[in-house]
Amino acid sequence: MDEHPNAKILRDMADRMTAGDMEGALDVLADDVEWHEIGRGQPTRGKQALAQRYAESVGDFEIQADLHDVLATDEHAIQLMNVTARRGDKTLEYRTAEIYHMSDGKITARWAFSDDTAAIVEFFG
Repeated sequence: MDEHPNAKILRDMADRMTAGDMEGALDVLADDVEWHEIGRGQPTRGKQALAQRYAESVGDFEIQADLHDVLATDEHAIQLMNVTARRGDKTLEYRTAEIYHMSDGKITARWAFSDDTAAIVEFFG
């Protein structure tokens, strides 16, 4: 059975991010994407605002995310990740489930959930 197109979008985005191609990774986002992150009360709204926020945080930490699995339908996709974050001499390993709303081949919204939200908030806070 062929993979759902929305699953392929998430796999391609993960591959681009791993390769350091953030511009390519942003291509799959709708211009008005709503990006919810662990530990943030309000989402980042818009592809340009998200790109700027990530550009400002470059060098502060390093993240290696290994894609565990992707599940997709016509309107949603779920990505399961094993993540290792490094900041200075500290390392944090955690797992996430990321839920995406998809429309016309683009990510329009994203919510992330983790197995240890408190540790993530402390690490990145």
